[in-house]
Amino acid sequence: MTDQNQKIAVTIAGNDSDGSAGMPADLHSFYARDVYGMGLLTAAVAGNTKGIFAQQVMPLDFIQKQFDVLADDFTINAAKTGMVADSKVMNVVADNLEKYDFGKIVIDPVISTKHGNTLMDDDSYNTFIKRLVPLADIITPNFYEQRKLTGLELNDLDEVKKGAKMLQDMGAKNVLMKGRHDGNPTEVTDILLTEDGKFHAFPKPYFKTDRVNGTGDTLSAVIAAELAKGNDLIDSVKIAKDFTYEAISHPIDVGSKWGPINHLAAQNNEN
Repeated sequence: MTDQNQKIAVTIAGNDSDGSAGMPADLHSFYARDVYGMGLLTAAVAGNTKGIFAQQVMPLDFIQKQFDVLADDFTINAAKTGMVADSKVMNVVADNLEKYDFGKIVIDPVISTKHGNTLMDDDSYNTFIKRLVPLADIITPNFYEQRKLTGLELNDLDEVKKGAKMLQDMGAKNVLMKGRHDGNPTEVTDILLTEDGKFHAFPKPYFKTDRVNGTGDTLSAVIAAELAKGNDLIDSVKIAKDFTYEAISHPIDVGSKWGPINHLAAQNNEN
């Protein structure tokens, strides 16, 4: 019998050819959380665990057509953005998220890598602030993206909370300030500022590994999956944090350098 209640989430992102991050990581996460996943392709990169060696941005009319055909045929319960490439792509994405009802919107900024490398030029960054941040039911920046977005050093909890409020003032309804990983901390704590002005902490032990590709994608994708199922935001973030920790703390032997996290272990360790 056909399941008429199947929930759907769509990732609006780039494809990483090695399957570790971007759209593949999002789709792994959706599947692991019992949500049917769709992919709206914005770009593609040629990469492996050693690095990224080429990338191709999709034509704007092709991106537009993907929005049109998905909206024409499916009821989408949640959407998340990842790599949106440049200012022109961002405007197309924002126009369509305003035009079509794709449910809850998770904005995962792709501004800086987890190591602090910048991925977005000034024009794209300004468009991101103006067009995408205000659409976010929740935004999930990493530590370096938080610094870029707020201009703060974020050296203590008070500054992290101040930064979260700044992002809320930019238009995001809820803000997840992901914890800092550099310096080998004993614990990594994500701080969630909800729409009602309350803060919530999500601590986990730090697990040292070089198998970390796709961590941010996975966290935001699981949040989107749980929101698609109708879970409340705090529960969705907790499930995502637990899932991502399981995926990180059970390293998988794929590739020779910066390998992917282990969605299979996370799926088998159901929250």
